[in-house]
Amino acid sequence: MSRAGLTEASRALAQASEVMAGLVERFGPARFGPKPPVRERFEVLSREIAFQQLAGKAASAIWTRVRGQTPEWVPGEVLALGEKPLRSAGLSGAKTRAMLDLAAHCEQGSLDLARLGRMSDQEVIDELSQVWGIGTWTAQMFLIFSLRRLDVWPVGDLGVRRGYGLAHGWTEAPTADELEPLGDQFRPYRSVAAWYFWRATEA
Repeated sequence: MSRAGLTEASRALAQASEVMAGLVERFGPARFGPKPPVRERFEVLSREIAFQQLAGKAASAIWTRVRGQTPEWVPGEVLALGEKPLRSAGLSGAKTRAMLDLAAHCEQGSLDLARLGRMSDQEVIDELSQVWGIGTWTAQMFLIFSLRRLDVWPVGDLGVRRGYGLAHGWTEAPTADELEPLGDQFRPYRSVAAWYFWRATEA
């Protein structure tokens, strides 16, 4: 997902609807940070677990404390930490269990994060979902922000639902089931459309 590719996607989305054209004009071409290298995928997934169902600032504060528990964030070091330091850093019991289960799968070789880039979107979701506590939302965030897949539509994300509702002047955000078919007009750039709806909530 290069800068040129994002600019092309943003232009295509602007032609998909008047609402999207307004968002593109307001926020400019979509912008994603640098693609994380393969060696950082374990840390990226751990961070996404920490961010589950939390607002950005609160999640960032917790993740900063969690990440500070060990200089090198790799499966073996996280397993060596165990439950207590992760809980004391602010992780819930469920997120602690998920993070340790992720580390165990990676350490044992039952989950090879380096292979995920060669899999389809659904295969990635299925592969990551073998980890306790990782579901569709976490896998979709990984697809969008780590693998840079352009056509992921995270209808379970409250920010995307709220942003869609705000952008369209709705009094209530659509449900996940309601939002699912509404993304068809944004194919094959639904990930980029989601980025604009996240921006709409921040504004």
